[in-house]
Amino acid sequence: MSQQDWFVYIIRAADNTLYTGVTTDVSRRFEQHSSGKGAKYLKGRTPIKLVFQQTIGTRSKAQRIEHWIKQQPKQIKERITKKLIELPD
Repeated sequence: MSQQDWFVYIIRAADNTLYTGVTTDVSRRFEQHSSGKGAKYLKGRTPIKLVFQQTIGTRSKAQRIEHWIKQQPKQIKERITKKLIELPD
């Protein structure tokens, strides 16, 4: 069984809020969000823009980092999108 890389990504919604998620295929997942078939949070908040993505490795590590990002205040998330802050290991 081959192991796929997992990614963490951040999307900026039309109301300037940031949504964080994980996936094995960022392009596919972004299209799902754009077409209204993704997270409920992003419905009605279009247009959206992918502002950050990073390869993490395993699903469990990606989910841990996703949780960490979601716990951060918006100012820290903005710095992450600009790659001014490194993600934890």
